[in-house]
Amino acid sequence: MNPTPSFSNPRSSFSTSVPVLARQTKGPKTDRRITMIRYHLHHPKTPRPLRFSRLRALRHWTIHRAAQLHLHAQRRRQELELERQYNAMRAACEELRVGLDDGGRLYRQATTRKGLFGGVKMEGEIVGNGGVPIEYAKAQVEGPPRGGWDHAWTR
Repeated sequence: MNPTPSFSNPRSSFSTSVPVLARQTKGPKTDRRITMIRYHLHHPKTPRPLRFSRLRALRHWTIHRAAQLHLHAQRRRQELELERQYNAMRAACEELRVGLDDGGRLYRQATTRKGLFGGVKMEGEIVGNGGVPIEYAKAQVEGPPRGGWDHAWTR
């Protein structure tokens, strides 16, 4: 005789306690992403899918494709215009840098950022915006002020 006990489940683990057996009978775990997709696809407020006849589907596809081609051409034109502007600015900066006979002094003065946001010290006192860009000197708000624009406002 075989002294080892026989189990009804050949895959059973060493332990035969209730939690282990319950885990073995659960089955495959469902993916949460698939559950969410199914939920939103079959939600009562989800509109039904479009069902077109062959000709109507062809018309729909043709109009959609034409709109996509138009948007692509529009984006391409804007991109080329921006590229043209960028190249013109780069050529102008290069002309300032090497084209004049001043050794690039005018280019350096035009591109320096010294004192751009910082105040200038004059006679021991800081004159200017004190390191804050003028756009941030007043609080940024979503709507217009109650009293209109204050033209007499100074820092």
